[in-house]
Amino acid sequence: MRILQLHCDNISYEATKKEIKSAEDIEPKPVSIDEVVVCFVAIENGDNNDVGLDAISQIKESMQKIGCKKLLLYPYAHLSSDLAAPSTALSILKLMESESQDLEVSRAPFGWTKSYNVKVKGHPLAESSKVITAGDKKEKTSTALESESKIKSYWFILSPDGSLTEFDKFNFSKHKKLEKLAKYESDKNRNVDEPPPHVALMKKLAIADYEPASDHGNMRFFPNGRLIKSLLEQYVTNKVKDYGGYEVETPIMYDSHHPSMESYFNRFPARQYNIDADGKQLFLRFAACFGQFLIAHDMQISYKNLPYRLYEMTRYSFRREQSGELVGLRRLRAFTMPDCHAFCKDIPQAIEEFRTRFDLSRDVLKNVGIENDDYEMAIRFTEDFYNENKELITEIVKKLDKPVLVEMWKERFFYFVLKWEFNYIDNLGKASALSTDQIDVENGNRYGIEFVDENNKTINPIILHNSPSGAIERVIYALLEKCAKDAKEGRKPMFPLWLAPTQVRIIPLKDEFMEFSQNLFDKLTEKNIRVDIDDRNESIGKRIRESEKEWIRYVLVIGDKEVNSENLSVRDRTQSDVRDISFDDFINEIQTQNQGKPNSTLNLPPLLSKRPIIQV
Repeated sequence: MRILQLHCDNISYEATKKEIKSAEDIEPKPVSIDEVVVCFVAIENGDNNDVGLDAISQIKESMQKIGCKKLLLYPYAHLSSDLAAPSTALSILKLMESESQDLEVSRAPFGWTKSYNVKVKGHPLAESSKVITAGDKKEKTSTALESESKIKSYWFILSPDGSLTEFDKFNFSKHKKLEKLAKYESDKNRNVDEPPPHVALMKKLAIADYEPASDHGNMRFFPNGRLIKSLLEQYVTNKVKDYGGYEVETPIMYDSHHPSMESYFNRFPARQYNIDADGKQLFLRFAACFGQFLIAHDMQISYKNLPYRLYEMTRYSFRREQSGELVGLRRLRAFTMPDCHAFCKDIPQAIEEFRTRFDLSRDVLKNVGIENDDYEMAIRFTEDFYNENKELITEIVKKLDKPVLVEMWKERFFYFVLKWEFNYIDNLGKASALSTDQIDVENGNRYGIEFVDENNKTINPIILHNSPSGAIERVIYALLEKCAKDAKEGRKPMFPLWLAPTQVRIIPLKDEFMEFSQNLFDKLTEKNIRVDIDDRNESIGKRIRESEKEWIRYVLVIGDKEVNSENLSVRDRTQSDVRDISFDDFINEIQTQNQGKPNSTLNLPPLLSKRPIIQV
């Protein structure tokens, strides 16, 4: 089923003539409806009643967000070239109509040619499209999830000057990526109809690929990809330790019937993997919260110890995302998540810690190559918390120096009173959360975590949930999507040098220059530079072209001139000309770029002639 959904000031239409023999038998008359959501619907081959029910559920959810209760179902065959039989299409449309009796619902006649005029509203949620198939049938939801779906969100744009604007009244002309985030968040449609550009790049660069022998959404990482992942993991871990996090390791599975787990799932269910083992029902963790909370529960804590920070780089966290949402490195079922929880004595201390972690997260992203302009921020809070802490919220928006998306609730349903995340908007307009933090006022009590305050009274702490980078795989996705955009706009794509699998490639013109090349290789390796040698029996042109395809920043071609010179002739990917530079200056240039970042040796044979070809 394909749906074009429009939030309209008005639609007027009139049936003019029957288009098919099985058209409904009606008396044509002009119809005009004000303040209505119009759904142009095409029923396709393979669609069934479940698809119709799923579709109307998604339509209602989006209508709730924009605050409209008037719906027009408008049969519109032109959205698809693979239409269902007319009898099937009409039956599903009637079902959708009957399931919408809690709305002011009407339906345009089926099988007729119609003339129509429509005036669409100008807010970001006014236009959206949906593709729903039988394979997208939703899993049975628990009472808690159904309750959550009824929570009403109020959407705003918060500007750096502190002004809060209803987002259908906000001028997005200078903030197109923020507009895409607003549309994406309100639609809640995570399905991807085509692979984003990073999927081709992750294969071309031998970083990662789908693993056909595993569950969909579990990836294989080749040596280049494992190197990049490892460096990112080390960098984020080092930054969290510098900030004051204490690293722990916790199990990947837990007993579903442990009292704290049952309490959690009854309120906040997730799509988790379940395992039956020796009479126990276990689940694979979808975050590091459980393990760290259980550790904190067994600690004897004084207010003098707070804030106290526990940290884990989870390899892996597991979530049973819906299959239509899984694509490349953007959304996975098994992912690597840095997760840091800070236990604080009260809200004032939590707010100070919150400020520190906000700066930490921005710094982490900047140093992995994701700049302030590359992401948009969403912030979610209860109305009470906002009214009591406007200064804090405005302060962090000022740091970004651009407006952010706000989701506000009149009352608290979730365990947190405030949550923010930085969202990368990719080349298909999809948003993906990177860094995030939350102020949790509930799980200290749920998990029985306690500390003794100044008055010798036992109290539950406030807990902050921070991932300073978001999932490591998603960081790689964002970097690759940035590279795809660079290539599209005429810039040469490349990783930050410290993340490049090969930083320098040596290409000897002839075999007689191999000894010199090997000596140069040894000198560069001693300086902790990742260098390889293209010793294959290929033309110099082909070897240079292939180094370009691998995005290698520095290429050193070795011939008579280079052997007899004190300087190096360097082909720099960022420049058009070959330049001469002393060995010491070259080393200094690379080390300056790598300063403060973790280092790792080459993760492939140093001679290209010794490498197998990875087929992807």
